[in-house]
Amino acid sequence: MELEDRFRYLVGGYYGVSLMDSYPLKEYILKDIENYIRDFIEVNPIKDFNYRKEAEEVAEKVSEKTKLQDALLVLNLINGPMDLVFLVKERLKLFSRK
Repeated sequence: MELEDRFRYLVGGYYGVSLMDSYPLKEYILKDIENYIRDFIEVNPIKDFNYRKEAEEVAEKVSEKTKLQDALLVLNLINGPMDLVFLVKERLKLFSRK
C-alpha cells in the first residue's frame, strides 16, 4: 500500500468517526485520530504531496460507507473503544440492507 493511500484511509477514518453522532465521546477519539495522522505525516513525509487538498477530496468525494469502513481500520490502529467499533459496524449494516 502506498503512503498516499494510507494517508487517504486515515483521513477517511477520521471522517467516518465524525459521522457517529450517537457516540458521546467521539471528540476524544477524533483528537486521537488527528494526532495519529499528524504523527504519520511527520514520520512518513511524502514529497510533492498536498495533504490538505487530499484531505478535502476525501471529505467531499469518498462515500459514507467507505469512510465508515476506513473508520474500522483506524480504530483498530489506535486501539479505539470497542463500543464505537460496534456502533460503526451497526451503521455499516444499514448499507447492506439497501
